[in-house]
Amino acid sequence: MSRQYHKNPAAIEALSPEQYRVTQENSTELPFTGEYCNNHEPGIYVDIVSGEPLFASVNKFDSGSGWPSFTQPINADSVIESRDRSHFMERIEVRSTHADSHLGHVFPDGPPEAGGLRYCINSASLRFIHRDDLEAHGYGQYLRLFTKDAAEQRESVSEQNHD
Repeated sequence: MSRQYHKNPAAIEALSPEQYRVTQENSTELPFTGEYCNNHEPGIYVDIVSGEPLFASVNKFDSGSGWPSFTQPINADSVIESRDRSHFMERIEVRSTHADSHLGHVFPDGPPEAGGLRYCINSASLRFIHRDDLEAHGYGQYLRLFTKDAAEQRESVSEQNHD
């Protein structure tokens, strides 16, 4: 079965050289240089090519690695994970489902209370949409991630993981 990708030629043409290198040529930006490494604002991160929602700030944490790190994607089916044996290492690469953009890698050294994964993602593969702008940009359905009920659910899951 072949996978259908939605690579928008105009979006690819609009990429900066760094964004193109990362998303289309499977490269990695230098640590601590990415635009979103120290972003602590509430919102979601979408694929720079397709606009596909990928990660939410509520799942972002400071891993000290030099790249934005998340405990999980917004939806499990928004990313594809595959074995990467480049650079004389074995890692799990993360790509966006719809545009097939290279995003980064996932490692098993994330916060144990949040499932233990660290999605280590290149800022160059992302576009950030602030919580206050979600509705205006057509992502209003993701406002639910920032409600009091959603925060309580995350705390409940975290407490259950400690039991």
